[in-house]
Amino acid sequence: MTLNENRELHEITSTPAGGYHASAIEIVRREDFSDVTYLLEIHHPMMAKAARPGQFVIVMSHEDGERIPLTIADFDREKGTITLVIQAVGKTTRQMQNDCRVGSELISLTGPMGEPSHISNAGKVICVGGGLGVAPVYPQARAYKQAGAYVIGIVGFRDKDLVFWDDKFRECCDEFIICTDDGSAGIKGLVTDGIKMAIEKHPDIAELLAIGPPIMMRACAETTRPYGIKTTVSLNPVMVDGTGMCGGCRVKLDDGMKFACVDGPEFDGHKVDFDDLMNRLGRFKEDEKLAVEKWTASCKARI
Repeated sequence: MTLNENRELHEITSTPAGGYHASAIEIVRREDFSDVTYLLEIHHPMMAKAARPGQFVIVMSHEDGERIPLTIADFDREKGTITLVIQAVGKTTRQMQNDCRVGSELISLTGPMGEPSHISNAGKVICVGGGLGVAPVYPQARAYKQAGAYVIGIVGFRDKDLVFWDDKFRECCDEFIICTDDGSAGIKGLVTDGIKMAIEKHPDIAELLAIGPPIMMRACAETTRPYGIKTTVSLNPVMVDGTGMCGGCRVKLDDGMKFACVDGPEFDGHKVDFDDLMNRLGRFKEDEKLAVEKWTASCKARI
């Protein structure tokens, strides 16, 4: 064991969920894809070594900050980094957009958490990402390709100005379809239009994995249901501790209740009660709105 590895083991402690927790984690790269979407590459060799496609981390940007779950969008074991792609929609993610720069540090990073994706050589597989779900579906597409599957990537954006990582997807996908609302890039339409195109061309598709807004994932599941295609979705209910103790991230399925943090985040899309999921996600919208307004006002007061 090297001196650096020994030092890291002293700095990292096990969490109840079996992940790692560390403080003062350095941000080594940042990239802004749009005015609300940004990438943070974080140096954490042990996290990078342990990470698997489909898992997530819980981040605290500063001592008084909120703990938020973020799906791992990429990891590089050789560089010792993990990558997060974040959308600035709430108070915490907006504050991180403002404060997190190259050379700055996160006060806490816990993970990798959740069950990894079940990757196999399933023949032909469709990997679908919508909006912010584009980034976290990339590791799965790459893993399926490495396992020997024929990978069809389908991603959806509002317009061409929001498109990112198309070059990374083309490297690991046998076929790649971009869908935009206005037709400014790829085909004009929703990701479900891309799915229908792929199924028509490849009636022997074995699996589909979808990550994105709940309404998009539900549409994907309903598109594949008539064909009996195994469909997996990655869910993002409200999460507090990430260890299965609080019950905040419970997900209602046809065969019972599960916790996204320890049983997921991936579930059978044909069994998920999406109405219940979206109702739960909407319960704190007013609180989130007030938090954003309060933080924005405090920022203006400091100017």
